Amino acid sequence: MATIPSNRPVLTAPVADQSALDLGLLVIRLVVGVTMAAHGTQKLFGWFDGGGISGTGGFFESSGYPQGETMAWIAGLSETLGGIGLIAGLFTPLAAAAILGVMINAIAVKGTGEFFAPKGIEYDLVLACTAAGLALTGPGRVAFDHYLPGLRYHRLAYGIAAIALAVVTAAVVLIIRG
Repeated sequence: MATIPSNRPVLTAPVADQSALDLGLLVIRLVVGVTMAAHGTQKLFGWFDGGGISGTGGFFESSGYPQGETMAWIAGLSETLGGIGLIAGLFTPLAAAAILGVMINAIAVKGTGEFFAPKGIEYDLVLACTAAGLALTGPGRVAFDHYLPGLRYHRLAYGIAAIALAVVTAAVVLIIRG
């Protein structure tokens, strides 16, 4: 127990090993980052049996989005650059926001009322929540952000702002979708 100036006892939690936290965040960033970057390259370049811009654009149009190919570019770049940002731990809150925004749209498009894959939203929800969690926690010390003066010490406000940006941007895209 520790005391505060008023001499009232306060319970304190044990401090976690920072190295373990950093490695855990690195694993999460790498898995989600690689997954999202691969999905983005499917949209942009047709890699990994993806549809490329034209195929993905057709999917977007059939899902109610205007200018399907433009939306394919936006989604593909968001996933690819967001994924690379998570992998590197560079501008992590913004990288997470890019992924969160895309996943909010994916969940809205599926809107099947089902939870479990392959038709449900569970996969998209896990990616969205993981991205939001990374926006809030920051990348850990094994990241480029750790070496940038303004980002070295992650602030909760950055994560909250990134999540707000993702939600507002996703809402605008969904409104455009109609």
